[in-house]
Amino acid sequence: MEKRRIGALEVSAVGLGCNNFGRRIDEAASARVVHAALDAGVNFFDTADVYGGSHSEEFLGRALAGRRDRAIVATKFGLPVEPAGWRGASPDHLRRAVEDSLRRLGTDHIDLYQLHRPDPDTPVEDTLEALDGLVRAGKVREIGCSNFSAQQLRAAQCAVRPGAACFVSVQNHYNLLHREPEYDVLPECARAGMAFLPYFPLASGLLSGRFRRGEPAPEGSRFVSGGWAASLYTDANLARVEALRQFAAGSGHSLLELAICWLLAHHVVASVIAGASTPEQVQANVAAAHWHLMSEDLAEIDRILA
Repeated sequence: MEKRRIGALEVSAVGLGCNNFGRRIDEAASARVVHAALDAGVNFFDTADVYGGSHSEEFLGRALAGRRDRAIVATKFGLPVEPAGWRGASPDHLRRAVEDSLRRLGTDHIDLYQLHRPDPDTPVEDTLEALDGLVRAGKVREIGCSNFSAQQLRAAQCAVRPGAACFVSVQNHYNLLHREPEYDVLPECARAGMAFLPYFPLASGLLSGRFRRGEPAPEGSRFVSGGWAASLYTDANLARVEALRQFAAGSGHSLLELAICWLLAHHVVASVIAGASTPEQVQANVAAAHWHLMSEDLAEIDRILA
């Protein structure tokens, strides 16, 4: 497995998103997925204190028992956590949130601690000062953010005190069908030397290869729930998906492999944190990293998506 950098951390190019834990799969199934990931060379695990009603952190921590030294664990804070309902990035909330995450994860440190989204009610310099304190205390190794614009990233960089910890990564929505970060956030990451972590790499499953143009969304899938994902299931997107599927098949690969290796073709992308509900899905995600796209491939993909 290729390794890439997030600050001082060396992470696998394909990571494991743990948002299914406690939501779509139980603890036993979560453990099987984690163990399959470790066995396949994955060392980067991304979760959040709100995933699965906070069970995701618990399931991940117990699954890593005895193998914690082989894992780079990332989690997030800032969204409301029930039942307390704490939210935001104030120093007081942050200090409570990190202790809760450490307890649930069963560890004495978090490798990458990420602000889940900007907090308009807390000056970013206050959040950064509190996060720097956690780094100096050894409870956190590196800090990052999520759902930040390029302007917000620059503001955070300007707010860092000399010698203090700074955001080394940003985790935003990015995939073949959602390319907004290319306009400003990816260039900002390249300029600032930050790592980029794409979430929803498979467009909520639309790029997994399971959905076909002209067919209704399967019952039970997230595309029939009426939520945000349902808005993706359009004729236009399905036409793009079919064209991408044919392109991948022409090279002997699957659509899923194309979705992941295309993200990895962007050098600022440190790890593709794809979710998985079974060991087989983990193995398929890992296999995708072995396909390296050439410049002419990337140009043809741009033409297909134009």
